[in-house]
Amino acid sequence: MVFLGVQLTILIGPTVPKPASRLLLESLTSVEVTNSDTGRSGFQMSFTVSPSGKSDLDYPLLKQLKQFNRVVLVVTFNGKPQVLSDGIITNQQLQPSTQPGVPSTITVTGEDVSVMMDMEEKIEKHPSQNQTAITMKIIGKYAKYGIIPKVKPPSGDKPPLPTEYIPIQYGTDLQYILEMAERHGYVFYISPGPMPLTNTAYWGPPPKLGVPQSAISVNMGWHSNVDSINFQYDGLAASQASGELLDCKKNKPKQVKSAKSKSPSLASSSALKQPVVRKRLLPPQGLNQSQAKAGVQSMTDTSLGKVLTVEGVLDAQKYGSLLRARGLVGLRGAG
Repeated sequence: MVFLGVQLTILIGPTVPKPASRLLLESLTSVEVTNSDTGRSGFQMSFTVSPSGKSDLDYPLLKQLKQFNRVVLVVTFNGKPQVLSDGIITNQQLQPSTQPGVPSTITVTGEDVSVMMDMEEKIEKHPSQNQTAITMKIIGKYAKYGIIPKVKPPSGDKPPLPTEYIPIQYGTDLQYILEMAERHGYVFYISPGPMPLTNTAYWGPPPKLGVPQSAISVNMGWHSNVDSINFQYDGLAASQASGELLDCKKNKPKQVKSAKSKSPSLASSSALKQPVVRKRLLPPQGLNQSQAKAGVQSMTDTSLGKVLTVEGVLDAQKYGSLLRARGLVGLRGAG
């Protein structure tokens, strides 16, 4: 399907989806994809359904759009395909028409494939395995979704002796992976691609600067590629964190404080240099020193990511590519 020079390809079906039928493509009226950097990403698609005669499209469409079918959306800019979304249908809505000649509407909503890691709560032991091995093992259980693990071992991640400690999982696979990530100031997310029918599962420190995406241009004549843009600076967002843990050797409390952010600064001056900066405490959780340091550092780094918010409308046709969450992007002409 082609919209204004941009080609959209839809794959749909159980586990290994196939190209959407012509019937489904002709009924499609809108597609919306949410690419989040703080939670699960998702998608929503709407279709029209003819309300008259035996040729109604509702039955074949409902069969293709049933819950827990997998949907892969691939968008092509200038001949280069990019995976826009890879997720699972979780909600289906049918809005029947009450007026003759007016089509009914089917709307399906879904979330990225990590939703399948959040379906079963369990109690499971992981003896003699460090957190890196446990994470790899859990991700491997969902290989049918083409998930490629990208796991970065934290420092000091040694497998515990069974006589000392056995890691026990309480909750879903996703909850446990997020819990282990939080102990080290790590993040976990699944992003679509790099190829259709594949996903990348990242478990590690918040990504630092990588290859910049194409720049967003404002007030630059025909080079401009945004319809609108605005900036918000929150002076209450930045915070410095600290905590206290017990030094077992000296049997005394020991202070742990966040250091300068490990993420490269994108501003001329850090928000931590404001006249007033919020102070936060790391809740006592029985962490060791390396985990406590990672925890307070994560609290500080996360707060800095909330200081500046930029909102706007991007002209995707002029931009010529997808604008990805968590990726570095240049900004030109905004002052």
